[in-house]
Amino acid sequence: MATAGYFPLLASMFLHGSWMHVIGNMWVLWLFGDNVEDRMGRSRYLLFYLLCGLAAGLTHTFINPTSTVPVVGASGAVAGIMGAYFLMFHRARVLTYIPPFFLLPLPAWLFLGFWALSQLWGGAAGLLQADGSNQIAFWAHIGGFLSGMVLYRFFLTRRGREYY
Repeated sequence: MATAGYFPLLASMFLHGSWMHVIGNMWVLWLFGDNVEDRMGRSRYLLFYLLCGLAAGLTHTFINPTSTVPVVGASGAVAGIMGAYFLMFHRARVLTYIPPFFLLPLPAWLFLGFWALSQLWGGAAGLLQADGSNQIAFWAHIGGFLSGMVLYRFFLTRRGREYY
């Protein structure tokens, strides 16, 4: 893939299918991103975010090479932040809404682990669809999450490394 071939992967991280898509991505980024950014610093965090987004797009492309469904959204990059948070703050509590009216503080590893498994399940189910018309890029989420888990240590500041 030529250098210009990466531009659509980068641009897709800044496009969304609806306002709810944008709001959902920004809400999750707000929940998990600030802690990760504190350990990386702004510049490293931005580079980490973009690399996770590129890895997410490449994962989706590799798993779904013949897909004609447009892929848009920051979900893969945000999933990278979630993957870093999963390892960095696994003991943190995430206040989780459980319908119809329960709020439970769940451990981050449980909340994010369940989310990751649900993405894997959705991705596997999507591979079984004959028409390939899945509207959610589950494999981009998985690729972003795994890249965040693998890459985060390379982006920590000296102060951020002191916690490990």
